[in-house]
Amino acid sequence: MTKLDMTPGAQIPRTDVGPQTAVTQLLSSAAYRDLPVEGLDGVGGITIKKGRFYDLFRPSVGEAFSRAVIDRTLRPKRNPLVPSFGTDTRMVVEHCLAAEELRRVRDQQLTLVTLLTGLLFLPGTLVWLALFEVRAYFRRTSPSREGFYSTLALLAAAGLAVLLAIRPPFTGLLAVYFRVTMLVPVAGWFVAKRICLRSVQGLRDRWGGLVDGSALAATVPKAVPRDDMDKKANELRAQLDRLTSEQETNIQHYAGSKGILGAGMRWGVWEVVEELRPAEGHPDFRAFHPWDLTRRITARLGGLGHSEVAGAGMPHVSVQQWVVLDIPEGADEIGRPGGAEMDGYRMRDFGIQQIANRQSLGTDSRHRLATQLVLHNGQLVSTLLIGVTVMSNTLRVSVSGYALGPLNGFFGAKPKPKEKNIPKTGKFWEERTVQLPLIDNDEVVRQAVRAPFAGMPTLLTWLGGSIKLPEPFSLRASWADPTWKSRFKADDVIYGATPVVNAVLVAIIEFLEEHDVNVERFTGRGSILKSEMQGVRPFRADNYDAG
Repeated sequence: MTKLDMTPGAQIPRTDVGPQTAVTQLLSSAAYRDLPVEGLDGVGGITIKKGRFYDLFRPSVGEAFSRAVIDRTLRPKRNPLVPSFGTDTRMVVEHCLAAEELRRVRDQQLTLVTLLTGLLFLPGTLVWLALFEVRAYFRRTSPSREGFYSTLALLAAAGLAVLLAIRPPFTGLLAVYFRVTMLVPVAGWFVAKRICLRSVQGLRDRWGGLVDGSALAATVPKAVPRDDMDKKANELRAQLDRLTSEQETNIQHYAGSKGILGAGMRWGVWEVVEELRPAEGHPDFRAFHPWDLTRRITARLGGLGHSEVAGAGMPHVSVQQWVVLDIPEGADEIGRPGGAEMDGYRMRDFGIQQIANRQSLGTDSRHRLATQLVLHNGQLVSTLLIGVTVMSNTLRVSVSGYALGPLNGFFGAKPKPKEKNIPKTGKFWEERTVQLPLIDNDEVVRQAVRAPFAGMPTLLTWLGGSIKLPEPFSLRASWADPTWKSRFKADDVIYGATPVVNAVLVAIIEFLEEHDVNVERFTGRGSILKSEMQGVRPFRADNYDAG
């Protein structure tokens, strides 16, 4: 029998993903997990959709997660994805593809075993499958008596096997067939168990390695074209490239109290609002556009990574120009603008400049200058958006803070041995822990009956079920826990806002002085704002009391 190959094969070249590696690996580890799919119920809005024969064909966590992520990200026709800041989405999808490839090799071996020892001896196979269905039925309806009824069913099946082996109902070749029809499926079960055990051990090694931070490559041979005519591989590569481009979009969406989709809720706002007046000795100030001030602020923010004090620069700072669209809070999908302003998934510079310079009152698209910090190995994404608007002769510069917290603890769980507490012999009032087999009978049957349908995912979904991902879907934000439950992460969000606000204030004063604007009032407003920053704390900035 061919040994299951768990070593990396043809791979897609990857570049260093920097501070987001840890979160990417934690999300990728879910593709290799062999836990019951019920463990995903309620994790970040995931819902389980049970199939027609759920007990027998149910998927595991890894099988359901991989299939759901691949279907959601690589289908040619799908809704747009919300950007996953602090995460290499493509790498997660590649690990899902790699996990499916490993299971495909396992399923080919199991299918061969099933055909030779199951389908060819179908009468006996159906009896054993009925036994497992009976166990599943009583596990649901009478858990306390499941063991009793299962034992009766097992004894009945074993008795039938012995009876057929001793006194088959036919003669000749049929007699030989019926003598072994109940025994060959049992032999096939032993072979299938070895295949399943080797597969699960390999998958668990990758699961544990990713959680521990090992740099495990994703093996995606289907995405490496063998020649120019390899249409499927070229299409898969194109879809992966499309996914990468989509994640680099500069079009974001604001969904009410959810904040910026993908960046988290708004937790703080600081504003400088003052009338523009000419400086003393000047009849008028020099006219400017909001985009001109935005460029000056952008240049100042670009220096946050440097400091005159050794080691005091802000780490992993990125400064980008965004266009933010307003959508309903309950919307289950997002859209992308079209037209000459767009270059694929990104708006061209002239389109962004036009939005920045136009009067934004009464519009549903705004320009924002985004300063983003990815910290704690990607477990914290802090975003500060700067907006510059001029109405009549009043300048308003706002800085708003958004925070995306750590991943749900489910994704950080390591593989553990299966254990059970049982009463001690002779001391029933005390318990002892015994280690259970990594693969039990039910799991062998589950994988064996699913294997022949692995090439028909739609039918397998109907038989066993699937999971539904939350929408609008972001691989990172959909499963983020609140930032404020972690003391250091909460402090880092607050501390990181102060130098950004200070840099914005300095850029405003410098720019206005160059344009002959009286900066006395702006300087006073800036001093008040700095005083407020001394005791800054998060609050619900998007919940308005309109009562």
